[in-house]
Amino acid sequence: MNLVSEQELIELSKIEYASFLASSEVVKHGDDSEMVKRVGKKIALATEQFLAKNNGSERLKGFEWEFNLVKNKELNAWCMPGGKICFYSGILNVTEDETGLAVVMGHEIAHAIARHGNERMSKGGMVNLGGQVLDVAISEQSEDARYLLLNAYGIGSAVGFVLPFSRKHELEADMMGLVFMQLAGYDAAKAVDFWKRMGENGASIPEFLSTHPNDEKRAQKISDFLKSDNFWRHTH
Repeated sequence: MNLVSEQELIELSKIEYASFLASSEVVKHGDDSEMVKRVGKKIALATEQFLAKNNGSERLKGFEWEFNLVKNKELNAWCMPGGKICFYSGILNVTEDETGLAVVMGHEIAHAIARHGNERMSKGGMVNLGGQVLDVAISEQSEDARYLLLNAYGIGSAVGFVLPFSRKHELEADMMGLVFMQLAGYDAAKAVDFWKRMGENGASIPEFLSTHPNDEKRAQKISDFLKSDNFWRHTH
């Protein structure tokens, strides 16, 4: 469900991303910040090459990649439409190294490529605004549009009607992200260990209240996908 113009959504994301960074403590220097940017650029390039090879470059129209690290204890990262990516410093305790960070980076880039933000906002707009005015709200960059955008990325309220839909998105982004990180030269098999660590470090939230799948189930699905012909076909 994509009820709004992707290009208008990208323009709104540019504004909200800049606003978020302006109100946050951005880590501009140091090994961690450099690692976030390095991994982001490598996986973004691999993604661009993959899409070009598979006649999907149109999905990158309007993208301007940005990769930033902010000081925040939460175990979180997100990517707004147009390739605006943010990592919270808290998640680095779980990623542990560059490969672990690549797991998350690939996943977030996949969200943007799959246009999950548009789907989430379209779903939210149908409930909160009504489909006829959603496109107007986005084009005018209204407060309602800003609210929907932030909620779509968990920057606003966390529990709501989009949760089952969001879990589907998370699993789809997992699979796409594994392909992207592998093509960028990282070992996608390490994703299983990362999600196990997330399960050990994350809060104990029942799956039906979480926008993310249960970490144990997630690790198993990732393990199964890595052994599949589908993964091999896309990475060779």
